[in-house]
Amino acid sequence: MSNWTSRIMIYDFEEARAFPVLETDMHIEAPNWTPDGSALLVNGDGRLFEVDLAEPELAEIDTGLLITLNNDHGISPDGSTLFLSDHTLGAGSLIWTLDLESDDDPVQVTPSAPSWWHGVSPDGKTLAYTAMRNGTFGIWTCPVGGGSERCVIESDHHYDGPDYTPDGDWIWFNSERSGRGSSDLWRVRVDGAQPQQMTDDTRVNWFPHPSPDGTRVVYLSYPEGTKGHPADLEVELRLIGPEGGTSTTLVSLFGGQGTINVPSWSPDGVAFAYVEYARK
Repeated sequence: MSNWTSRIMIYDFEEARAFPVLETDMHIEAPNWTPDGSALLVNGDGRLFEVDLAEPELAEIDTGLLITLNNDHGISPDGSTLFLSDHTLGAGSLIWTLDLESDDDPVQVTPSAPSWWHGVSPDGKTLAYTAMRNGTFGIWTCPVGGGSERCVIESDHHYDGPDYTPDGDWIWFNSERSGRGSSDLWRVRVDGAQPQQMTDDTRVNWFPHPSPDGTRVVYLSYPEGTKGHPADLEVELRLIGPEGGTSTTLVSLFGGQGTINVPSWSPDGVAFAYVEYARK
């Protein structure tokens, strides 16, 4: 049992405010929005849950042999396949797919650990993920069905949070590659060309998520000096344009790790979901 209360929230741009969906004593994290707009997916206690927005409650999803899920999960654009990052085999985080339209067992996608899922291309054919290979962090891609993985970008810095733009041309991510000692937002062409720094401020910025219409990017922003992406801090959810520039604060909250690790935009781009926390 967590010492914190978890509260799923939805920020609605048309109303310019956030409102609660569900509060629970379970420590839950990282909402995804289903493509039909009817529900959210969250993880907690190594399991995955669906939250029906019409009647919000935690309904566990059967993930078969995968019982040690982390908060890097998502769903295909057509709603047929789950993407799961899981530690059950004991080798570190591996990425799996689970077909929601059959009773088949989960299928391992990435050949090596650690691999943390973060994004899927708009055509549903390619996964983007954070991985460490030969001791070096980078952003990698591979076909949804498995196969040869490809390094998009890497260096002697931390990389995380890759997410595609809706045209499929760019991958946004966060990294310390600027050399200032903390994380900024970046984007890179899907072939690894033209890496561009998108934020340049004193804050520590993580997990950028481009909107479905490509007009804005929401991300998690930590206070200056924060190391990594810890839980249990006063943080902000910020908005920036698709070409970078000045950001604005949408929400100030208690959160961090688990708040918005993975894509959580509504299909129509009007809202996004996140999790905030409060000590009991």
